[in-house]
This record gives sequence, C-alpha cells and structure tokens, in this order.
Amino acid sequence: MKRTLIAQALDSKNDNSRILIKGWVRTKRDAKGFSFLEVNDGSCLKNIQIIVDASNPAYEILGEVNTGAAVEVTGALVPSPGKGQKWEVRANDIRVIGHADAESYPLQKKRHSDEFLRTIAHLRPRTNKYGALFRIRSESAFAVHQFFRNRGFYYLHTPIITGLDCEGAGELFRVTTLPPVSAEPEEADHLFEADFFGKEASLTVSGQLEAEMFACALGNVYTFGPTFRAENSNTPRHSAEFWMIEPEMAFADLKDNMDLSEELVKNLIAHVIDHCGSDLELFSRFVDKNLVTQLEIIAKESYVRLPYGEAIEILKASGDIFEFPVDFGTDLQTEHERFLCEKHFKKPVIVYNYPKQIKPFYMRLNDDNTTVAAMDLLVPKIGELIGGSQREERLAVLKQRIDESGLNRDDYWWYLDIRRFGTAPHSGFGLGFERFLMMVSGVTNIRDVIPFPRTPRHLEF
Repeated sequence: MKRTLIAQALDSKNDNSRILIKGWVRTKRDAKGFSFLEVNDGSCLKNIQIIVDASNPAYEILGEVNTGAAVEVTGALVPSPGKGQKWEVRANDIRVIGHADAESYPLQKKRHSDEFLRTIAHLRPRTNKYGALFRIRSESAFAVHQFFRNRGFYYLHTPIITGLDCEGAGELFRVTTLPPVSAEPEEADHLFEADFFGKEASLTVSGQLEAEMFACALGNVYTFGPTFRAENSNTPRHSAEFWMIEPEMAFADLKDNMDLSEELVKNLIAHVIDHCGSDLELFSRFVDKNLVTQLEIIAKESYVRLPYGEAIEILKASGDIFEFPVDFGTDLQTEHERFLCEKHFKKPVIVYNYPKQIKPFYMRLNDDNTTVAAMDLLVPKIGELIGGSQREERLAVLKQRIDESGLNRDDYWWYLDIRRFGTAPHSGFGLGFERFLMMVSGVTNIRDVIPFPRTPRHLEF
C-alpha cells in the first residue's frame, strides 16, 4: 500500500478509505477500551489522531510506543467526532519502526525555549514551530527559483572557494591543507606556495563577481547558495554561514535594480501567504500578532525611494536619540534603517546613492564623484534586507577604485577583462535568505531560521 501523507489525509474527501501512515508519535493517551495516538509526519502542522481499540491485536504493542517513536499505521480514514479535526484513523495494524527512550527523549508536550531547542537542533524540526519554519524555508526557496525562471534568468553555481575578497572587508575563512605554522614575516609571502592551490584561498562572502561575468554573456543570471563571513559577532542578525540570493542583470541601471528588488520581495511574500497559510498562522498567533498585516503591507504597497542624503537629513531632524551618530559619510546602522521604515514611512524604503567611501570598489561612481549608484532595501523589524548596486563598467574608473581600496589589480585581471571586451552597464544585488525568513516569520534570531547555525564558538552538528 502506498504511504499517505498526513497533509493529504486531512484534506481528503473520501471516508472509510484504507490508508498507510508513517510518522512520529507526538503524544499517547489511554482511555477505557481505547488508546489515542497523535502522529505527525512533517508534511503539515496538524497531527492526525490514531484510534486503537482494545480488541485490536495491535493494542498489545502500545506499551512499546512512546513519545518520539516512529510508527507505521494502517487503518480506515473516518470522520472524527472530536473538535478541531475533520478526520481520524481507526487502526487495523500498528508497527513500531523505531523505538524512543521515554526517559531521555527531550521533547515533551510543553513549550520549550528557543535557547534550549538550539542545543538539540537535530530534534527541533519535530516541534510545531520549527517544523512550520522549515517548511516555509523550503517553499520560499522554491519560490526564488520560480521567480527567476519565469523572468528568463539562468541559475548559476558560483565558487565556494575563492582567492578574492568581494567585499574588501577581510573577514574571510581561510581554506588550507597546510598544517598550522607560525611563519616569520619574511616567509609569509611564500607560505601558500606549498598549499593546495598555490595561493591563499578562502570561503566566499559572495558570488557576485563571478555572476557579473556570466551576466555579460547570458544576459540575466542569479546565484542562490551558501556564503561565509568570519565576523566575530554574536548578534541575533549575524551568522558565519548563511545563504544569499544574488541576481545580476546585463544592460541594467540602478533603477532596474531597485525595480527587481521590490518585485522579488513582494513576489516571495505573496507566495508564502498563498502556500504556507497554516504554518504562517502559527507565527501570527504565537510570535507576532501583527505579522500578517505587516506582510500584506510589504507585499502590496509601493516602496519609498530615498536618496541617502535625504535619509540622513530625516534622521538628524527626527529628534530621536540614536546609539550611533548620524552624519553624511557614515553608514546607516540597523537602528537608523528601522526608524526610516518603521516610524517615519511605516513601509519598506529603498535608500540609494551612498557615499563612495563607505561602499565597495565595484559600485558605479556617480557624476558627482562623491556617491556611488548603490541601493539598500530596508524593511520593518529587520532593517537592511537587500544590498546592491549598478556595477562600475568603465575600465579606467574601476582601476582607480581598486587602487583607492588598497587592492591588487593583478588579482582582478579577469574582472577587468569584462570592461575591456564589450563592456556594458550591469546591476545586481544580494538578498540575505535568512533575513527574509526572519521577516516573514517574525522570528528575531537568525540562529532559528537556519537548520544548523554556525556562530562564534559554536560548531555543533
């Protein structure tokens, strides 16, 4: 008999059909002449109730069934007289697939703290909250690919191991086959000649530079994969390993970039609302009661487009006291970003044309020679969700920007080549997938929206 997913069973139109359910026991309750099992297989938020009659031979093995056990149940799907459930299963046979130690199984029928559940990240997907969250994550990832495929973008796999620092921040994880050594300063320049690649290698912080190369051949491309940053930060917004969505468009300027970023965010939220209703409801009930209302605003209303200079003036005139000072030439901090989209405009804001000294070398220099064609999309509760720019396509200007950033032109010979051979305006951005999931779920810690978080001093699982 083919296995029936619980999500399919609960949505069934036919009663008395014989079905096979495989899942994990959430609870077991005994009554006079009956036992009730709540079983979940991960396909949906709701459990299905299994009724086992004392006259059933399978009743005798219920002593082996504890919370957490994996079971196989065959029986009839029948209307349920209980409240809050349409169907239940009257069991004909039950088989224990995997026993669970009742004394040590850590998940019980009570609410556990997020902090505790992080210590058992291998089991937390079995809880209602995290089962719902990771179903939303899966559906959101599907929606990303669907969005770009429907618009003619090609999916690109960019390197995870790189010899370049895209952001110029120096916060990279080194990749090496060399044993740990303490090199003398005069030996440091030659240390990596004996390494696997013959040069210093790191985990990538972005697939952008490679995506630019392919955009200048295929037109529109996107990457969607893991990126890494060795920033020693323990804030709820930072993780050493995270996933980035990075589209790149040829023959596109900053306005095209802002248009695409707004369209992507609206599309992804609408998809989650349409396809993850019951899971989303859990977060609107127990995490953020205003969640759905806020998501509908982000999905439907037009976004404010605000030059950086005007953003600074709004912040300075606000009367609010910020932890970080605000002045032209300083980067916006999360508190500034959230003020703009939560208090001042009460909707998403795209800030653009940032000072060149606070942005990477590859962003296109504006005619004022002071700002670059950069943009950040800010959303309530999160702050920056997307960061991007029109790229510098002019060879002479790009060389100058590389020099000003203290980088070696020779390392970027192939990046410069694109400006020599058929240069064209192109734009792109990066959307932090975990930050999107925090926005769409109301969850406030990035450690709770990625299956196995990697943070300073933490490398479990």
